[in-house]
Amino acid sequence: MTSPPITAAPAARRRTWWHTGALLAVLLCAAYLGGRHWPLVADGVGRLAAADQGWLLVGAAAAVATWACSALAQQGAVAERLPGRRLLAAQFAASAANHVLPAGLGAGAVNLRFLMRCGLPACRSASALGVKAAAGALARAVMIAVLAAVCPGVLALPRVPGTAVAAVLAVALASTVLLRGPLRSRCGRVLGAVLADVRAVHRRPHRAAALWGGSLAFATAHCLVVVAVARAVELPLDAPRVALLYLAASSAAALLPTPGGLGSLDAALAFALTAAGAPGAEAASTVLGYRLLTVWLPLVPGLLVLGALIRRRAL
Repeated sequence: MTSPPITAAPAARRRTWWHTGALLAVLLCAAYLGGRHWPLVADGVGRLAAADQGWLLVGAAAAVATWACSALAQQGAVAERLPGRRLLAAQFAASAANHVLPAGLGAGAVNLRFLMRCGLPACRSASALGVKAAAGALARAVMIAVLAAVCPGVLALPRVPGTAVAAVLAVALASTVLLRGPLRSRCGRVLGAVLADVRAVHRRPHRAAALWGGSLAFATAHCLVVVAVARAVELPLDAPRVALLYLAASSAAALLPTPGGLGSLDAALAFALTAAGAPGAEAASTVLGYRLLTVWLPLVPGLLVLGALIRRRAL
């Protein structure tokens, strides 16, 4: 005698409970962060109330554009076509998650889960994130080099002793030699998979254009947010100098594993602006306005979108 078929209702109920719990956790996180940082948000709004509203609107539009640029770069990192509206929503949610977990783990986890939900294997999803990150780093380096040439003397590169360079090269060579067996072959397979994805993307000119254009536009949009806020508070520095200082400060802050660069980027950018000759009050208002437009104002809506995507199983 055969046993009766097992119904899928208990499993469906369990999934519903898990999704509901995840949504409640996201909502609680949003309420906690909003309540904890509400004095900062209120003070920032008060300080910026007397600023030029037109420039603040330009900065807000640039902040919104960063999510579209991120979505464009992510689409360019894979050969397959991704669902556009869900991709844009995932980038909005990833930007909020990035300010909850340290060192970009939140954005990486959201995008990895999104790509896997779109049908990409885990290894290809991870390599797509790596391709996007590499393109973003190269785009940022190119912008720093161009702006440094336009604004000579702003950045003072530290002198690295030749012995330090030789020591780093020796360690890298020794690691390559000693890396043998399964670990070496596994690293080779991972690198081969990444290179295969890079070749696949660049065989399609529109994908390559999306990857590099989106990466450059993403960094440019963030620079425009800072420049617009600086103009709104009448910071006495020209736009190329402000953009260069922001790129340098954000690159330095990326070395510290804080959620979204909170604290590290604020300190680095404020120090860079004041070291370049800006008054302390205007520099602080510029940093605060940038954070308001890119972090605090979209944080709660971004976490709500993240919860909605989890509930709809898009992540």
